[in-house]
Amino acid sequence: MSDDGNNTPQPGNGSRRNPLPEDAMPKGGVNAPVPVAAEATPAVDPRLIIRQEGVKGYLGEFRRRVSSGELGSLPVVLALIVIWAVFGSLNSTFLSAQNLSNLSQQIVGTGMIAIGVVFVLLLGEIDLSVGSVSGLCAAIFAVMNVTHGVNEWVALLSAVAGGAVVGLIQGLFFAKIGVPAFVVTLAGFLFWNGLMLQILGASGTVNLSGHDIVSRLYTTIYGQAIAAYALAAVGVLLFLGAALLDAGRRRNAGVPYRPASDIALRTIVLAVLAFLAAYTLNQYKGLPLALLIFLIFIVVLDFVLRRTGYGRQIFALGGNIEGARRAGINISWIRISVFMICSTMAAVGGLFLAAQIQSASQTSGGGNLLMNAIAAAVIGGTSLFGGRGNTWSALLGALVIGSIQSGMNIQGLSNAIQFMITGAVLLAAVVIDSLSRRTQRAAGRA
Repeated sequence: MSDDGNNTPQPGNGSRRNPLPEDAMPKGGVNAPVPVAAEATPAVDPRLIIRQEGVKGYLGEFRRRVSSGELGSLPVVLALIVIWAVFGSLNSTFLSAQNLSNLSQQIVGTGMIAIGVVFVLLLGEIDLSVGSVSGLCAAIFAVMNVTHGVNEWVALLSAVAGGAVVGLIQGLFFAKIGVPAFVVTLAGFLFWNGLMLQILGASGTVNLSGHDIVSRLYTTIYGQAIAAYALAAVGVLLFLGAALLDAGRRRNAGVPYRPASDIALRTIVLAVLAFLAAYTLNQYKGLPLALLIFLIFIVVLDFVLRRTGYGRQIFALGGNIEGARRAGINISWIRISVFMICSTMAAVGGLFLAAQIQSASQTSGGGNLLMNAIAAAVIGGTSLFGGRGNTWSALLGALVIGSIQSGMNIQGLSNAIQFMITGAVLLAAVVIDSLSRRTQRAAGRA
């Protein structure tokens, strides 16, 4: 068969064209093995270079992160410092041990709800029913325990289980039927509020006894100084142990790990903050049990998000739903379970809010509770676009909102001013999040 004028070899002619010129061919012809470079240069983890450079390296890395939009919790921490500095300068009462101790109790109810909101936001969704669910579950507990004399523990568990059932129902509509979460939870906002009014009955208000389990969980304060200091010590030791365990595991696996100097520095900073908080609480009454429970929920659920396969699936689903589907993640189950967690935490938060005012009434779960819970999660650093955030966002955001409200009350400013300032802070948080994501995309990190 004759050549047709092009360089494509014809089948069956037994000839092969060499893709390389003769001087580039390996010795021994085309069938000889191609020589491999003697030694490949091992990749160097840039984090190791940063650590070797010491303070200069860390400052450079910090500037790089900020310029590329990786802000983390920096904006909210700076905002909290500014808020405390402003209100502290206006009135010394704001930074008193009594006010800060009361603040640590008052943020628990909203903070609990915000923890659940964080889970939903990580999926890039929203739950508008958390306020109504919190009021509904508070009404369930109050009516069962006070009106019908049901055992307080049975009433407590029934209220929390009621929140989980609400999340299951809403999650099924969203995950299985495909109704948008916004619509499902907006309908739930109305439906569960109506059900709460129906449960409360004609009186519309059920006062707690003050001696029930919910009231005791909120009002109990450990007056012994050792309690607050012990909590600080346990928290620091848990952090140190987890950091050392993670470093050892990564070292054994042959991957980059955090050096001992880093761990020591972080532990010292945490210890200073923890023991300073403990000292402040002890200057008033001591360690509030409500705050302890709040911190336990934060730590446990943070472990679930960051250290379990289930948590990684939540982040994966929030970051890229199509990629999560192709990776074999059960999307329906993740969505349903996240909404169950959100409503369960709304129930827990509603019980603490009922204990705070010693009643469940027609106004329970209303007002600006929904907006404050969502704002706390967003202000604390959880992205509205999904895939970024943690349970500590609920604590930071609740502290910011609670501090604004406390400072305004001390100054005698109206609720109108409080709403405007809280709204401005929320808008600022969303703007920062949007600009951060845009900067990360421009830097190739989103």
